[in-house]
Amino acid sequence: MSSVNKFGTFKLGDRQVRRLGYGAMQLAGPGVFGPPKDHDAAIAVLREAVANGINHIDTSDYYGPHVTNRLIREALAPYSDDLVIVTKIGARRGSDASWLPAHSPEELTQAVHDNLRNLGLDVMEVVNLRIMFDTHGPAEGSIEAPLTALAELQRQGLVRHIGLSNVTAKQIAEGRSICEIVCVQNQYNLAHRGDDALIDELGREGIAYVPFFPLGGFSPLQSSTLSGVASQLGATPMQVALAWLLQRSPNILLIPGTSSVEHLRENLAAADLELSAEVLSELDGIAKAA
Repeated sequence: MSSVNKFGTFKLGDRQVRRLGYGAMQLAGPGVFGPPKDHDAAIAVLREAVANGINHIDTSDYYGPHVTNRLIREALAPYSDDLVIVTKIGARRGSDASWLPAHSPEELTQAVHDNLRNLGLDVMEVVNLRIMFDTHGPAEGSIEAPLTALAELQRQGLVRHIGLSNVTAKQIAEGRSICEIVCVQNQYNLAHRGDDALIDELGREGIAYVPFFPLGGFSPLQSSTLSGVASQLGATPMQVALAWLLQRSPNILLIPGTSSVEHLRENLAAADLELSAEVLSELDGIAKAA
């Protein structure tokens, strides 16, 4: 059995995707800006991911910008019928590589069309609305205006399903009163566990939770406990961190990113790790100490 099949699938919109997916962000250049350091290596990673059974790829046209979507199209088009490509809108890149809000109806419409064009698609399966009220994390405020604009694009047939990213529980509730929300994408990992209760609530509602920065993002997870557990299991700390997320809740879909085939294979091997109740309890203490 392929590693990606071990933890089964979960519903994303009206599609079943394997719970271990791939995030394309790291295929762009340094700071997620500009072209990749190694174009051929980026193409190889995407093809290796799909060859290993991954059928959920997370991307955005503001990665690069435009870089990762064009790489995905070059590497994988024509796409297999079971491949689900998910994108994000709601931000744009400044000429200095800064991350800027882009919530107006005109910006959101342009973003959807940019994603479609660069990916070579007629309709996006899932579009996450990234809320940029605070670039450092979720911040309260009504999301009615931008979400209504995205829902209009859905009614036009350009978007099949809608998700939310970088949002609070209150914003998710508001969003669900406007349109169906099929997934939530927030920061969550062993040390950053503010969404614990939210994950469980979404799971009861059959809504997918997709943690970004599952390995810590730009500041990789550092923990003597994590390193100790990994040493005991003969695994890397990052493999243990991914295995913990897979066992945390069945509605969690993982999208770890990498620009290396070797690192991709290491991430896939995380699905082969089985963490005992004792190990899980030990790892749970990382968040309490953080």
